[in-house]
Amino acid sequence: MTAFVVFNPNSAGGQTGREWREIEEALERIFPLLSFFVTAAPAQAAHMVRDALRDGHMEIIAVGGDGTINEAMNGFFDRGAPVSSEATFSFVHSGNDSALCRKFGLLPGWRASIEHLKQARIRKVDVGRVSCLSESGAPVSRYFLGGASFGLSGSIARLLGTARIARFFGHRFALAWHSMAALMRWRTCRVRLIATGHDEIAGISSVRLSPFGGLLDVEIAAGDSRRRILKAMKVPGRRLRSARLTAAPTLDTSGPVAVETDGESAGVLPASFEIYPGALNLRV
Repeated sequence: MTAFVVFNPNSAGGQTGREWREIEEALERIFPLLSFFVTAAPAQAAHMVRDALRDGHMEIIAVGGDGTINEAMNGFFDRGAPVSSEATFSFVHSGNDSALCRKFGLLPGWRASIEHLKQARIRKVDVGRVSCLSESGAPVSRYFLGGASFGLSGSIARLLGTARIARFFGHRFALAWHSMAALMRWRTCRVRLIATGHDEIAGISSVRLSPFGGLLDVEIAAGDSRRRILKAMKVPGRRLRSARLTAAPTLDTSGPVAVETDGESAGVLPASFEIYPGALNLRV
């Protein structure tokens, strides 16, 4: 069996690159014929996966963190349509913590991922898509496998993606540090939320969306002050399910409202989110 492997040596603080020889040897026991692409800049993974699919590759593997996996998965789509409806995607997570691994009941770390691949089966999974704006106002389209969100969670993802110093102390420290930094900067955020049979203006801290059962599972976390946000973190938010959600900040919201997909900063509101049921063949 052959596979096209997209590999990010800088993930997990560079540990993925240092352990690449072991990862390669373990993958070759499952996929004897491998082609490799090493990412060197943002968005490269999506472009290379798209080219690989057009060249006829049927098995794509992303090796890295949630960001690398999301970038590679985005390469399966172009202008709202699948590049190849028959190709299969799988991933080897090389970090210590992963929202994607938690969603699919997998252990993080490349050894656990490769061990799971030995008996993994292919299944069709739902994929979400968000259309939003970049911070400069340009249109952005991103697909997500695990989930997307906007509000405080989007601000945290943006800080994690741009700040590097805290990463030297590990992901958990970086997450805690930037979560507190984002909370200290947080201002009241009110958005208009439009879904199937639902239209409201709500004060939110974060709105999270996850593909599930052919629809988007939407959780709305309230909070118009730091104290209420901290309280809201301890209890589940209001939920609704819809094939589509549109969100736009009201005029009294100060500053942009950040959007993230699979833990990576994607852009800002206004945005529309939609579901692509069974759009990806995932080996998991």
